[in-house]
Amino acid sequence: MPRVQLTTGAVHYQDLGSGPPLLLLHANPGDSEDFAAVMPQLAATHRVLELDWPGYGKSPAPPQPAAVRVLDFYAVLREFLHALALPPAVLIGNSIGGNLAARLAAEYPDAVRGLVLVSPGGFTAHNAFTRGFCRLQASRFALSPRVFAGWYLQHRTPAVASMLGRAATTQAMPAARALNRALWRSFGEPENDLRALAGQITAPTLLIFGQADPAIPARRDGRHAARAMPATRLVVLPCGHAAFAELPAAFLAAVTPFLAAL
Repeated sequence: MPRVQLTTGAVHYQDLGSGPPLLLLHANPGDSEDFAAVMPQLAATHRVLELDWPGYGKSPAPPQPAAVRVLDFYAVLREFLHALALPPAVLIGNSIGGNLAARLAAEYPDAVRGLVLVSPGGFTAHNAFTRGFCRLQASRFALSPRVFAGWYLQHRTPAVASMLGRAATTQAMPAARALNRALWRSFGEPENDLRALAGQITAPTLLIFGQADPAIPARRDGRHAARAMPATRLVVLPCGHAAFAELPAAFLAAVTPFLAAL
């Protein structure tokens, strides 16, 4: 995997195919391998860049993983795009990756050609339950990455099996657990709320939510996200939190014509 040195440290990424740039942003926890089931098809028409967030995949952990916030990863995304001097790109982001992709499109519209947001967070107001769950996941009593991923991934495909294997091993190491908890702490803060920014997004946007996702439900978060952005199409698939790994054929059936139209 190539790497780029940023002010925050080294970041590893995959770089496959040629054509218009397409950047894939994974969830917390996760890594660039989460998109393995759809990467060859996407790379047939695009230059696909799959980023490992700091502390995940092959990217080394930040010096103080327990102090990382959502906006720290946003700074990594902005600097990564600047370092590679990419033309306007399409971003496919899952969960926190979708949240950061949407923020970038709102604040730097010239950098984004289109968005595919897969179960993104940040479009629904917190309530007592969601705040409590964020506090739980930020504590030493948090569900392990393997247990949490096993809860929100509904289909046991080979890609999902690989995701669960990494959740039980590399993503369960102490530094990765500290990073995971820190991000959950940040998820409950106002900085993670995209509702005020969403109306500024002008890039064509495809929203993909899982009908059976217990973490970011389609019936609530999907509707709120669709109402918040003007140029948006909402697709709900019969899966959990990661449609590209759980139902790759259905995911590509929705994404491919969207990319072609751009």
